[in-house]
Amino acid sequence: MDKKVAIVGIGYSGFGSTTPDLSYREMIFEAATKCYQDAGGIHPQSIDSFVASSEDFMEGISIADEYVPDQLGAVLKPVHSITGDSLQGLASAMMQIKTGQQSIVAASAFSKVSNLSNHDGLVTYATDPFYIRPFNENPYFIAGLEMNRYLHETGTTREQCAKVVTKNRSNALNNPSALYGARIELEDVTEAPVLSYPLGIYDMSGHLDGSIVVLLASEERARELTDKPIWIKGIGWATDTPNLDSRIDGMGSAVYARLAAQKAYRMAGINNPFNEIDFAEIDDTFSYKELQHLEALNLCGPGEAGKLLELGCFAPDGDFPVNVSGGSLGGGYLHEANGLQRLMETVLQLRGEAGKRQLHDVETGLAFAWRGIPTATGAAVILSTRP
Repeated sequence: MDKKVAIVGIGYSGFGSTTPDLSYREMIFEAATKCYQDAGGIHPQSIDSFVASSEDFMEGISIADEYVPDQLGAVLKPVHSITGDSLQGLASAMMQIKTGQQSIVAASAFSKVSNLSNHDGLVTYATDPFYIRPFNENPYFIAGLEMNRYLHETGTTREQCAKVVTKNRSNALNNPSALYGARIELEDVTEAPVLSYPLGIYDMSGHLDGSIVVLLASEERARELTDKPIWIKGIGWATDTPNLDSRIDGMGSAVYARLAAQKAYRMAGINNPFNEIDFAEIDDTFSYKELQHLEALNLCGPGEAGKLLELGCFAPDGDFPVNVSGGSLGGGYLHEANGLQRLMETVLQLRGEAGKRQLHDVETGLAFAWRGIPTATGAAVILSTRP
């Protein structure tokens, strides 16, 4: 199980609020084609196995992974479906290689949320059928409750959460694939209509259609396929209860993030993540989540993330850049593909292919994803240019 695994190819397609010119199958095909070309032009028949992260509930199709093989070139090949965030799918692909049974595995995920006529109703339907759903409330009241509790417990301010929005949407202006880049002021965020107090409409990421495909390989095959492999040094995932009244440490902290990070750090041999990791792409589905996740990932202490943000620590030119891509607030939220979006941006940075948003002298990055309301599930991965 000590086999090294690298990312050797990555491709994406779509990345629009609506994509009427592309079906989800066409998006996956385009992303897969770009990924295989990125991996030296490998033919899909040379790939041993495929992992698809998808949620039947979101797609309106039962056993949705049956629709995956054609566009990935996976006909008559093993296809493993993961009903969860795509970083969990990445973990499955990695483990297949570590067993020695496979040497090249593709992981894929997509979002076609523009096909849904009532996304909020769908999210509401995923909540507890006895204690939450009967209220028939907008499901984002859960985020409002969490945000309120987080601010109360840590002393973080509403203005510091708004600063996350202005930072990430400004960062997104340097990312050609980011949809929601803009220069906005703190007052635009704090005085915007309330979604669920204290959460305002600008504190929530906008929806995004898109597909991402990633190709993983064993050390031997990775060195054959590319001269710029990005090595997976550590990975971890964890789930707290989705029941609001039963979470381990209440609603103010992200236990799932802390546990997932601990596993990833231990696997990567990281003792001081702030000093040993150069930058991070982490979940910011809601503004407060970036700060909450930074603290849970042990990149700063409880209640410190907002203060460090105000000091410029997490800016592109700061001591520890966070979401230089614009994150989900600036780029858009890809649902089950959100984890691979954070991963893709980390890979591009480590390869030196991030364009105007490129950071200098980076060797190790962290990607973290949360699966979103109403779950308490997260996954973290440590990537490096060094094996």
